[in-house]
Amino acid sequence: MKISRRRAIALFGGGLVLAAAGTAAGFAATRTPNAAIAPWSPAAREADPRRRALSYAILAPNPHNRQPWLADLRQPDRIVIHRDSARNLPMTDPHDRQLTIGMGCFVELLAMAAAADGYAVDFAFFPEGESGPVAVATFGEGGKADPLFAHVLDRRSCKEPFEARAVAAASVAALSTHARIVDDAARVAELRELTWRAWEIEALTPRTYRESVELMRFGKAEIEASPDGIDLGGAFLEGMMAFGLLTREQQLDPSSMAFRQGVEIYRTMLAATPAYAVLTSPSNGRLDQVEAGRRWLRLNLATTGLGLALHPVSQALQEYAEMDGTRRQLHDLLAEPGQTVQMLGRLGYGPKPAPSPRWPVETRIVNG
Repeated sequence: MKISRRRAIALFGGGLVLAAAGTAAGFAATRTPNAAIAPWSPAAREADPRRRALSYAILAPNPHNRQPWLADLRQPDRIVIHRDSARNLPMTDPHDRQLTIGMGCFVELLAMAAAADGYAVDFAFFPEGESGPVAVATFGEGGKADPLFAHVLDRRSCKEPFEARAVAAASVAALSTHARIVDDAARVAELRELTWRAWEIEALTPRTYRESVELMRFGKAEIEASPDGIDLGGAFLEGMMAFGLLTREQQLDPSSMAFRQGVEIYRTMLAATPAYAVLTSPSNGRLDQVEAGRRWLRLNLATTGLGLALHPVSQALQEYAEMDGTRRQLHDLLAEPGQTVQMLGRLGYGPKPAPSPRWPVETRIVNG
């Protein structure tokens, strides 16, 4: 997570942080984790079309940026796609629903990248049951580029307050082919309150919040060493770290200034939301979850193409005991009986963040 210069100054008084950032010429310019964002320049020169497609697929959105995908290339013209269980989120995603949605984002982007390269991909999902591979992807001739693919390298999840203006009616209509768009003022107000309450539950439940804090990467060195999880980088945040204003210990302490300021950042961000995007499924099996991920990826690209920002707010959908009541409320608001709300996202006009860190494609290939 990065925060803007304005927000850093407002939250921390500016002087101390600016002093930290200015201790050496060019400090800010050196804080970009260039190695960790290098995968956003995909491997166009790869000879193997499967590797070319994978170099885009690894840019897919996924929960907590865990990047849980693994690709086995031993079979010609095929990729056997696994979900890496070492990247599970047992506290906040105990049934692996959100991680499976992330795998759906991955396979959809893989198929789109292959199609742009002239290849069609046929998927066999869970060929050995849920304990085996997520999918086997078979490459063949005949792919045709999808117009949405043009927005892949510009796609971001925007964790900033959105502008105080309504989403244009034409954009709502266009996005309604991908998701249910909620822009009614009364319902939006209900969802703002519910998403805030859900964030607060997660942050004040020690085991769930610890899971997030343990995945935080503090500063450029940590981000480049482990380019997954929640990145806390940039000159201002590293200035706070240099003065001891931002540490893991403080993040875990609800009485600390760092924790309290983090709460205010999220409260402000969640309140600044003019609309929401909702994905539901008729049931909640693994194929429903994969399909939700594929739809979420396409929604992300469509919002990018329209100049809009999208940010998943998944806390209220998480399946642990403390969240049960809030999750039921959200389903009462957004789902028909028997349906499952798979994804909920803030929608509006916001700044374009920097790309999120990614593991290089070669680290996601096994037996290649």
